[in-house]
Amino acid sequence: MPVHALSPRILFPPVEHAEPDGLLAVGGDLSPERLLHAYSKGIFPWYGPGSPILWWTPDPRLVLFPQELHIPRSLGRLMRKPPFHASFDRDFARVIGHCAAMPRRNGPGTWLVPEMQRAYNLLHDVGLAHSVEVWADGELVGGLYGVALGRVFFGESMFHLRPNASKFALVHLVQRLRRWDFQMLDCQQTTPHMQRFGAREIRRPEFMAILEEATIQPTIFGRWTES
Repeated sequence: MPVHALSPRILFPPVEHAEPDGLLAVGGDLSPERLLHAYSKGIFPWYGPGSPILWWTPDPRLVLFPQELHIPRSLGRLMRKPPFHASFDRDFARVIGHCAAMPRRNGPGTWLVPEMQRAYNLLHDVGLAHSVEVWADGELVGGLYGVALGRVFFGESMFHLRPNASKFALVHLVQRLRRWDFQMLDCQQTTPHMQRFGAREIRRPEFMAILEEATIQPTIFGRWTES
């Protein structure tokens, strides 16, 4: 089935039309309206420098249900006597900047091209994209960011400048999601790193059913505080 070329209208083809690797569509823009519509349909952008905007919806999908969080034993000891301090939405722009600077596994460059950074900073400004920062001795040493819609958090990227800093951020995020009755953390792509924390693959029909139910719940707009 050919990959769909998007028009200026904010519409996507059915996710069942995606290629086996999850690629669904090409083109369009990164406006807040299109991004939010995409996330509500289980679709996200992912592309690199010199490429048109590519939209993906993998099947199966790796998700972490907050109640299934597994904290590895070594990290559990660190959480009980932490060398770090976590905050929420304190420095979103620096977090996404560090994520963009992290080297890619498959070569040089970044998938977080400048237009994507601008798009997510704008989502943060309107209270829909959020960051977790990890600090040590007053320095930003790790973090992550993503988009919250209804009771789903769509994880985008994380970074660390010290060992375990991004893991520390992840645990704090999932604990917050659990307290706020979020139904799932969408990990987008399958990685052993996330599976070690309890994430597991589910098929598209189950993912879409959970997504539909969770995204009709009220969205928590605005800055997330530490409380």
